[in-house]
Amino acid sequence: MIVKTLLAAIVAGLIAGVFMTAAQEMRVVPLILHAEKYEGEAPSADHPATQEPVAGHDQHSWLNGTSALGALLSTFSPVTPAHAHEHEGEHEEGGIMFGMSRFSGTLLANLVTGAGFSLLLAGVSLVIGYPITLANGAFWGAFGWLAVHLLPAIGLPPELPGFPAAELGDRQVWWAATVLLSAVALYLLALRRELVAKIAGLALIAAPQIYGAPQPLDISSNVPAVLGAEFAVAALATTLAFWLVLGVVSGFINDRFVKAH
Repeated sequence: MIVKTLLAAIVAGLIAGVFMTAAQEMRVVPLILHAEKYEGEAPSADHPATQEPVAGHDQHSWLNGTSALGALLSTFSPVTPAHAHEHEGEHEEGGIMFGMSRFSGTLLANLVTGAGFSLLLAGVSLVIGYPITLANGAFWGAFGWLAVHLLPAIGLPPELPGFPAAELGDRQVWWAATVLLSAVALYLLALRRELVAKIAGLALIAAPQIYGAPQPLDISSNVPAVLGAEFAVAALATTLAFWLVLGVVSGFINDRFVKAH
């Protein structure tokens, strides 16, 4: 039963990853490509201050300068390094990761991420004894989006190439802690009836926001603020669609193939 549940989760994650790639291509990718045009330019009076890379920070993506893929991954987690680049010649039409095109690299990343999140969701459902079904799949997806994206985005919104960021390690720790606390809080609020559980859930949601996410010292940038805001909205919207698809498909597969056998 457990093996079938995990296999179903992988399939659901792959389907959601393909959907996510298509959704990103329609709205998120054009914004990233637009923002890349501002990289390497000095901030000017024409662009209001937003964010600018801080000297001394790691200004290269962990994928060897692949700002588009790095920013796409930041729609899943805002803990990627700052995406400024000093070598504009590295942005060629060809491969961004292991010789892949942008689209192929993004698809691969989304497939892996989708499968990972789906396995995590399935694992949580097994641990708490609350199976994912077609009837509640959308709720599972919504709660996953809240815990992994919306609540952490209050302190660390999705970032475009050219935007600064605090130290990567600090952001990773804050993001991971926020996701963990938010997940526990949502469990207490949604599945526990005790008043003390509800109060504890609200406290856990508020705790990381009160503590505060790590922020860069210099927030000026040549990237227009409106572009960053538009990207944040698009990123949160596409990840919401991803999680809803993930939850519904997981519930359908569990009802149709796992429970039926």
